[in-house]
Amino acid sequence: MLLVALSYLCAVAAQKPQTFQPKITKWVKVAAKYDDAFFSTDEARRIGDNLLLYQHTTGGWPKNVNMQAPLTEKEKAQVLKEKGNVNESTIDNGATTTEMIYLARLYNATQDARYREAVLHGIRYLLEAQYDNGGWPQFHPRSTGYYTQITYNDDAMVNVMKVLRHVYERQAPFTFIPDDVCTQVRTAFDKGIDCILHTQVRINGQLTVWCAQHDKKTLRPCKARAYELPSLSGSESFNIILLLMSLPNPSEEVKQAIESAVAWTQAHKIENLKREYFTNEEGLGDYRMVTVDHAPAIWARFYDLETGKPYFTDRTGIKRDNISDISYERRNGYSWYTTGGREVLDAYDKWKKK
Repeated sequence: MLLVALSYLCAVAAQKPQTFQPKITKWVKVAAKYDDAFFSTDEARRIGDNLLLYQHTTGGWPKNVNMQAPLTEKEKAQVLKEKGNVNESTIDNGATTTEMIYLARLYNATQDARYREAVLHGIRYLLEAQYDNGGWPQFHPRSTGYYTQITYNDDAMVNVMKVLRHVYERQAPFTFIPDDVCTQVRTAFDKGIDCILHTQVRINGQLTVWCAQHDKKTLRPCKARAYELPSLSGSESFNIILLLMSLPNPSEEVKQAIESAVAWTQAHKIENLKREYFTNEEGLGDYRMVTVDHAPAIWARFYDLETGKPYFTDRTGIKRDNISDISYERRNGYSWYTTGGREVLDAYDKWKKK
């Protein structure tokens, strides 16, 4: 197990340059829990000032940073040095969109122009990061690596489009955005929808769903990390479908995309399978999938483009049919199954009635 752990740490370290970051404690989840009253407090301003400090010169923010943690003067100086580290600006793991929402709420409570300008700078970053084909990369302005591909993985692009929609519709907290900015944002949103339609994977003439990432030029499914191969992604596709179903007055092309994706979702649900936890031979908590009667439907994260069957991979990139055949580290360090298809099927029934 020691060798497995060391290999994992080396692989993670090699993924991107190491930069200063306080201990991560799920800032994205914490930020979503603050109520309106909180934004009139001194603590809300303190965190807001942290966000201003962490915002890169690009207008974007880094990911996986405990933004609400108090900073010493030495730490503040170090963060300030990294404002020009543009290659760390990202929309991954809720970064940038989370900070924009927080600062918009803080501006509404305080009318402090610094927070308003930071939000507008964030919007400009998202507009600049978008490709001409409507897609967004995971990181911008990185020029190499899988980070530059169109990224649906972990809902990165969908999160951006939800925020942009709130902006151009002037939904709270984005009620202060100028008209010309709203116009630009609406154009960007529409281009994003076009990208979604053009990246929907067609197999044997039939539209299906989407890959977690698509080539920024060809729009075809493409690879990211070693265990994230070109595939049909159940997990990422479901929130794309929900986004399409939320559109008012959908075009015929959007309707076709929804109908096809929902048909795929219905056809690829996995029934009578559930997770069983146990302690393995090394005394570690583990799980396996077991067959049981009447288990609620689930979906795999990845489906093979050729066979349409679920698969699982280690960092070797070798596909396995059974999750028990991959390493402990990958099995327990990644989300291989999802229940998101249930929400899609429920929402589809309501959408059809409309």
